[in-house]
Amino acid sequence: MPRQYIISIDQSTQGTKALLFDSSGSLIKRTDEAHEQIINEKGWVSHDPAEIYRKVIEVTARLLEESGIDKSKVAGVGISNQRETSLAWNRVTGEPVGKAVVWQCARAADICDQLVCAGWAEKIREKTGMELSPYFPASKIAWILKNVEGAKELADAGELCHGTIDSWLVYKLTGGKSYKTDYSNASRTQLFNIFDLTWDDEICKVFGIDPANLATVCDSNADFGETDFEGVLPHKVPIHAVMGDSHGALFGQGCLKSGMIKSTYGTGSSIMMNIGDDPVLSTHGVVTSLAWSMDGRVNYVLEGNLNYTGAVITWLKNDLQMIGSPAETEELARQAASDDCLYLVPAFSGLGAPYWDSRATGMFTGMTRTTGRAEMVRASLECIAYQIQDVMEAMSKDAGVGISELRVDGGPTKNDYLMQFQSDIAGIAVQVPDTDELSGMGPAYAAGMALGLWDEGIFGKLDRRKYTPQMEKSLRQKKYEGWKQAVGKVLA
Repeated sequence: MPRQYIISIDQSTQGTKALLFDSSGSLIKRTDEAHEQIINEKGWVSHDPAEIYRKVIEVTARLLEESGIDKSKVAGVGISNQRETSLAWNRVTGEPVGKAVVWQCARAADICDQLVCAGWAEKIREKTGMELSPYFPASKIAWILKNVEGAKELADAGELCHGTIDSWLVYKLTGGKSYKTDYSNASRTQLFNIFDLTWDDEICKVFGIDPANLATVCDSNADFGETDFEGVLPHKVPIHAVMGDSHGALFGQGCLKSGMIKSTYGTGSSIMMNIGDDPVLSTHGVVTSLAWSMDGRVNYVLEGNLNYTGAVITWLKNDLQMIGSPAETEELARQAASDDCLYLVPAFSGLGAPYWDSRATGMFTGMTRTTGRAEMVRASLECIAYQIQDVMEAMSKDAGVGISELRVDGGPTKNDYLMQFQSDIAGIAVQVPDTDELSGMGPAYAAGMALGLWDEGIFGKLDRRKYTPQMEKSLRQKKYEGWKQAVGKVLA
């Protein structure tokens, strides 16, 4: 068989990666480009959709040029995307209507508050599996329709597309021929009925959204249309998988069976537990959504989302200037006084799962005269593990199962201190794969499977390093109780 390749586009909060996989499923090349984080005086976080699309083309062109492969051997494309980031564009011209509202941004909180007062919160949760929150696209799109000039008029005329980054990229890459999303992304919008598996007319109406303006929902391994990346390839190839980035990581980790759990450490974090084909509505502050749909069969997940995990390290570097690079955090954490009781609750734009308080603000608590730079850096690292443990604890209660292993991915998993502390505070094994490109690997593997390049045996290729608990149980309980008390001060 002639050697064939899969391109995977991993479009994330901070930038865009292009990944090249060969016919054995091995990652052979990566290129990436950052894009601007637009933050105004109100703290609103935005992205420029046109810049994001331009970066997709640029990183793909550079990927193919630097790899030196025969471009005619590219067989297909997979896409993973930052999920809840929401945008609108003109269906006729293909031009963005305003900026994209980033998932971190809580500017639509008032819209959610009004729906809570009107008594809609529980019905929305029962249909979508998610707590009413400005985190999700429903209120973000409603905000765009209400506040961005020209958006409502285009929507009323049936000339507006709105949704998530995946549908934007599919639309642009196919020259406007394909306006589609997959089940994983649709299930995160808070507009999709996860039981009926369709856009929910009643909920769309509550948010002032016409479902006719939403994308067609497809299997995650469907054919989403063809692209040549504006002439970068000599021929058009199918986009044969689309997944939200966290779903892609779950798939790439091989968490294909009920009860398997993973955490992605990115700007924020997504903790996901595969619960099979039977949806369970959470009563402990996490959400229920779809893992994916493959060949007409859906899998459900419990998921908890955190706004600030890896972004806390970025905050230390860029805003506080306490570190020169993320790598410094590990040694500083080891230098911190062992008996220091400092905690950071990173509620810079509210708290996500399992608390869902969009108005909470951040706090350092437990400072003493011995608290210094090392202790602040350690507290910033440890808050990542504490938040993830909060979510896993909630999931375990909802699913009625104990968790024995956590599979993890993302840049911060290179930090040995953080990974060992995660294992210690959770009291379970933590497995770290030999690659941190799981978000892009998932749709690449799904696309390759759809195109017949490989089968499920591909998941056995991952090597993993394993962390096991080393902390005494009494100390673990003391530390975790201190975290709970710190969070209580933020919520009070």
